[in-house]
Amino acid sequence: MRDVARSNRCKGHIEIFGACAALSTNRNVAQHAAAEVLVRCLSQALKHRPAFYRVGEQETSFDEKWLIALARSLKNGDDASAAFLLNSRVPKHAQRNLVFLLRNVVDNFSRI
Repeated sequence: MRDVARSNRCKGHIEIFGACAALSTNRNVAQHAAAEVLVRCLSQALKHRPAFYRVGEQETSFDEKWLIALARSLKNGDDASAAFLLNSRVPKHAQRNLVFLLRNVVDNFSRI
């Protein structure tokens, strides 16, 4: 995610609802494309630009820790933890789309 975040810092805004619609019609979307859409839309869900540190950095930002915890809870089927994490930072109207995007990424990465 850090690598994707760094390469997308200067790219234009993507509207989260349109991005989800575009991904949902393409079952063969590459893992990088799913990660890119997630990174580019995450600020809409969090209402601020998330902090991603450089690749190889030992420290982890609060946003990275939160995203990893949410990804793990989704991957492990821990609905209670996922609901808590989502409700703590994401408005209700954006939760469904964020989960859709994150699941696309989680399904393609083995190390979460």
